[in-house]
Amino acid sequence: MTYQRPQFQVLANRLAEPRRFIQVVAGPRQVGKTTLVGQVCEACAVPVHFASADEPTLRGPEWIAQQWEIGRLLQGDKGAILVLDEVQKIPAWSEAVKRLWDEDTRKKTALKVILLGSSPLLIQRGLSESLAGRFEVLHLPHWSAREMGEAFGWTVPQSIFYGGYPGAAALVGDHERWVRYVRDSLIETTLSRDVLLMSRVDKPALLRRLFELGCRYSGQILSYTKMIGQLQDAGNTTTLAHYLELLSAAGLLTGLPKYAGEIVRSRGSSPKFQVLDTALYSAMAGYRFDQAQADREHWGRLTESAVGAHLANAAATGKFELFYWRERNREVDFVVRAGRTLIAIEVKSGRSQDVLPGMQAFNQAFKPDRLLLVGGDGLAVADFLTMPLESWT
Repeated sequence: MTYQRPQFQVLANRLAEPRRFIQVVAGPRQVGKTTLVGQVCEACAVPVHFASADEPTLRGPEWIAQQWEIGRLLQGDKGAILVLDEVQKIPAWSEAVKRLWDEDTRKKTALKVILLGSSPLLIQRGLSESLAGRFEVLHLPHWSAREMGEAFGWTVPQSIFYGGYPGAAALVGDHERWVRYVRDSLIETTLSRDVLLMSRVDKPALLRRLFELGCRYSGQILSYTKMIGQLQDAGNTTTLAHYLELLSAAGLLTGLPKYAGEIVRSRGSSPKFQVLDTALYSAMAGYRFDQAQADREHWGRLTESAVGAHLANAAATGKFELFYWRERNREVDFVVRAGRTLIAIEVKSGRSQDVLPGMQAFNQAFKPDRLLLVGGDGLAVADFLTMPLESWT
């Protein structure tokens, strides 16, 4: 039986309801968006029309209208489903979708619509500009260690090293081939097709170097001034901050802000680099699986990045906000804010620390609801990475 992600039932339940909203499935490349939608549509047992804009031929809004008309023609007593993949690549796509959706709403047409996109930034821009009140978003993040274990029988150490890309799972027995797949099919494709072609980037070489720097320093805090020192032709801090936002929206690399109790102050802080999937870290680092485990320092840094990626992917779905905290030589690895609940998380991964744990200082300053230790004599890393996040938030 094909593995079904937890989001399968969420989307299936939404489509079983009367036609109310456009369903938007967004997330990084190669996390199974098309597969998930295909599974759900098959289970719905109604006519489905699937069309993809992820092709080199130039398309315009009229293409959307053509595909929409096919969906209308397929409708029977139970309606039909129209699936448009990579819709954000169509110029003025949101205006075209709004016009067609509103036409069907007035005519009480039963056609249900699913939009897929691997560029969440562009998807969200179109939704907020034209489709307010007409859509629901289902964010599909990278696969968790628990999912990779259930689908492929992986151990937690394998998930820590190889990450959460299901398409790469069959290649882990050939390390060089796995690395080429991650670099060429995941990293390069995402950069060239989801970032550089879809957003204004005046210095594409700089964006690539920033990504490489972020992978190398994942789990570490680096000021924009230090980044400029590391990168040639780095431009200014505003440019670097913008490029980091683009990399985060593409599901590659993010910069966690410092928790200060005040959002305005946290936005101006030095970011803590965090890869959003540890496959990116491992493919760029040059270690094999056994070599990575044997190097205590490297494995500790990779483990902390795995914990951070687990948290960052959950934060991307809107479940909570994620920060770090540092004051002088005291640091808390991760700070989670879920509504009015505040949780401080320290990771004991075995790597040497250049700062002291800051739980006590953070507790005195902000009075968090929970202090959580992961690793060492705290909650086992394997347990943290495989348990539902709702169990401790």
